[in-house]
Amino acid sequence: MAGPVLAVDQGTSGTKALVVCPERGVVGTGFAEVRPRPLPGGLVEVDPEELYGSVLEAGRRALAEAGEPVTALGLANQGETVLAWDPHTGRPLTDALVWQDRRAESVCAGLAAHAEELRHMTGLPLDPYFAAPKMAWIRRHLTREGHVTTSDTWLVHRLTGARVTDAATASRTQLLDLDRTDWSPRALELYGLRDEALPEIVDNAAHVGTTGVFGPELPLTGLAVDQQAALLAQRVTEPGTAKCTYGTGAFLLADTGATPRRGTSGLAACVARRLGGRTDYCLDGQVYTAASAVRWLTDLGVLRGAADLDPTGATVPDAGGVTFVPALAGLAAPWWRGDLRGSLTGLGLDTTPGHLVRALCEGIAAQVAELADAAAADLGAPLTVLRVDGGLTRSALLMQTQADLLQRPVEVSALPDATALGVGALARLGADPALTLADALPDAGPAAVYEPRVSADEAGTRRARFRTAVDALLAAEPA
Repeated sequence: MAGPVLAVDQGTSGTKALVVCPERGVVGTGFAEVRPRPLPGGLVEVDPEELYGSVLEAGRRALAEAGEPVTALGLANQGETVLAWDPHTGRPLTDALVWQDRRAESVCAGLAAHAEELRHMTGLPLDPYFAAPKMAWIRRHLTREGHVTTSDTWLVHRLTGARVTDAATASRTQLLDLDRTDWSPRALELYGLRDEALPEIVDNAAHVGTTGVFGPELPLTGLAVDQQAALLAQRVTEPGTAKCTYGTGAFLLADTGATPRRGTSGLAACVARRLGGRTDYCLDGQVYTAASAVRWLTDLGVLRGAADLDPTGATVPDAGGVTFVPALAGLAAPWWRGDLRGSLTGLGLDTTPGHLVRALCEGIAAQVAELADAAAADLGAPLTVLRVDGGLTRSALLMQTQADLLQRPVEVSALPDATALGVGALARLGADPALTLADALPDAGPAAVYEPRVSADEAGTRRARFRTAVDALLAAEPA
């Protein structure tokens, strides 16, 4: 089935929609902002109706700009954001607990003795970042009514009436048996969720229903968690390659082929995609704060916005001895210490905004480099290249810092909206099973390639300084 598709990326801070034509590329775009609410104690929540409203608004804007009909719809989601909702009316029964939310620490603490069992079954470390602890927390503290699911299941139900989730999103819950790609009775039992009406797990490219909210009835044929959609758009489909998306957080995924790799590095093993019943896997590591750390500096008045990173950083030659561990929402992989706060050390009376900006770029890049090393350790071979996408890739300073600390080329995607383009490709596949994956994917080389400009010794010194700062946080007593 030829023709444009509507690809919708429902993200943490906004929803982006594209109308993508196989021959002409992107012919319409739309965006609608979402404002999650950070609350004291590491809580982050959002009104689910705001998520749904943003999908409608962004999708309708993209269609209006394109001015032509589309043949299918693809929807990408945040992954670990959860809520309870009424299956009869579709109305939310709770706010949505955003993936950054830490309130389910108590659930994880109660399961500490089963951490290794859960990690082996599901590929995921025991951490409130994932969906199952949040689902259990909602059941214990908010409501026993309705269904409790990840946000994608609720959005799809509102759009089509179906009650499904895709295999990649399901693998972000800590309720999926990673080898069988089906719900794990044992994990459900441990979390006290055995009696839940869980959604059906479907392939990432499949016809799951139709919706009329954008005009004529439109089949929904592509579903994916955001990072796996970007992985696909970046054509990271062979072991040894990896991508990192720099958005609210930074997310590195490395392909591992048809076998899940349960390594010892601290990375999560999860489903990359399931197409035609065949499952491919990936390793996944997270930096909880990237663009959100830039927004924090902006709110403090240090920057006017993300576009100010490079001009402000250019006012000084280096970080001036300042080290920034931007763990403003805790440290994720490979440390998994969500309880930690960030640190800013080496400050002096001569410290300027430029030093803070460079220290932030080094802090983000150093964490991503740690993730790349961890992936290489689990794969048994170094990564050959890192392909990157997301809003912060517009910063030449951050990208050059990344190449320097990684000591590998960094290829900046020419596709600024890789997540939406990835789920758009899945929608095309789901609508036209005769297509091959390679034919469905966008075909674009990198917009820029950053090569390391510093020696391996210099990179090692800078990364060691960052690790020392992290070690100081790890050694400190919990707050």
